[in-house]
Amino acid sequence: MWSDTSLMSKKSLPFSNILTNTAPLPTEFLALLATIFAAPEILTAPEDCWVYGYDNSRRHSLPQVVVFPTTHDQVVSVVLACNQFQVALTVRGRGTGTTGATVPLKGGLVMSLERMNRLVEFSPDNRYIIVEPGMTNQEVQDIVKQHGFFWPPDPTSAAFCSVGGNLAYNSAGPKAVKYGTPRENTLGLRAVTGAGKELRVGVRTSKGVVGYDLTRLIIGSEGTLAIITEATLKLTPLPEATKTLRAIYQTVFDAAQAVSAIMAQPIVPCALEFIDGNAINMIRHYSNCDLPEQAGALLMIEVDGATEGLDAAAEKVAANAKNAGLLDIRVAQTKQEVADLWQTRKALSPALRKVAPKKINEDVVVPVTEIPALIEGLDKLSNKYQLPIINFGHAGNGNIHVNLLLDPDVPEQSSKAHHCLDEIFSLVLKLNGTLSGEHGVGLEKRDFVDRELDANSLELMRNIKRQFDPNGILNPDKMLPLI
Repeated sequence: MWSDTSLMSKKSLPFSNILTNTAPLPTEFLALLATIFAAPEILTAPEDCWVYGYDNSRRHSLPQVVVFPTTHDQVVSVVLACNQFQVALTVRGRGTGTTGATVPLKGGLVMSLERMNRLVEFSPDNRYIIVEPGMTNQEVQDIVKQHGFFWPPDPTSAAFCSVGGNLAYNSAGPKAVKYGTPRENTLGLRAVTGAGKELRVGVRTSKGVVGYDLTRLIIGSEGTLAIITEATLKLTPLPEATKTLRAIYQTVFDAAQAVSAIMAQPIVPCALEFIDGNAINMIRHYSNCDLPEQAGALLMIEVDGATEGLDAAAEKVAANAKNAGLLDIRVAQTKQEVADLWQTRKALSPALRKVAPKKINEDVVVPVTEIPALIEGLDKLSNKYQLPIINFGHAGNGNIHVNLLLDPDVPEQSSKAHHCLDEIFSLVLKLNGTLSGEHGVGLEKRDFVDRELDANSLELMRNIKRQFDPNGILNPDKMLPLI
């Protein structure tokens, strides 16, 4: 039981498939690949390669060849071959990304790392695990849980997404509010640059300041600088216990103000999730939780730590969650109630896909104190463009997933959505926010990046790209605006 307590760039094509005319690959290049891989590890027939041209952005471009390396040395050999014959190389994990970062714009070769999924080393005493990039997030969690640990990054797609993908996007999930993103939870990497040079960066210790921090540079670079072949992940001891609370508010503004109050007190929740009223109405049929009709917004709050004192910690967080707009706040009393709450949160994306299969999902971040202004601005834009906007996300660090529901095959709706999205990004930057928190840039936000980053910073980033990838073969035309 519950207990009380400016205009869009013309380069951007958000809804289009990308069709690229590419010259046939040199027969010498294909012959070289055949010396690196056995026949089952290479796909060349268009009907076999087709699926590897997609990611979860629904964009598509057909690769000309797909390979499945199982060793670091094979990765090196492929990169050298692509440099020799000037073939574009796009690396992918399980294709769960939403920004088109793994869509092979220029055809060429797609390298799928899904078969590089081995455990390399596990050192519980030193609190690290070394894995290959194709291992799923959930597989890592299952291995380390047996020894009392977890790896904090926990995207909603954890059961399917790969560690390599998590690192490429710096994808975090709910626990980032307390434990940080993959950048804070990765000690080191083994990688291959776009020039085919082998790297070992980072450490296996909790401290280390020798040289520049190339580990953090490669993480989040979306496969444009180097290909990760091993990752040394920093583990965190599992907490003794958790307490999960549900708070319901009259309006999204009441909930947003509560988020600011919660994050201003000393007890940091391990999750602080936000769902607006439109999302609540949508998921009533997908949730086992009792959600009142008048609910304008919902917060899921979770605190963890030592069993002793956890009740008091939950009470303090609950006290800060209270304001004039609070309708109800409760603590889950059973494991089933906790599971139902998380099922409510995780039902959002599938439910939205059913209602609007081609919706736009943008993850933006603003300072926590600016969440009320962001929600108010989004509500005004929804009314202005007559497009439903549903908001949810990781409110504890200001990371809100903004969902525009539309049918882009209807020209009028598509045009409205383009202009609405343009204003959303302007609003986020006006509030001192950033255009992406964990979904990355890829193609979807590439042409907006120069609004957030100044010209000197972009020039430096392009120079870094050339240093890692002098021939520009790695994931070309992604992440940075085209010149």
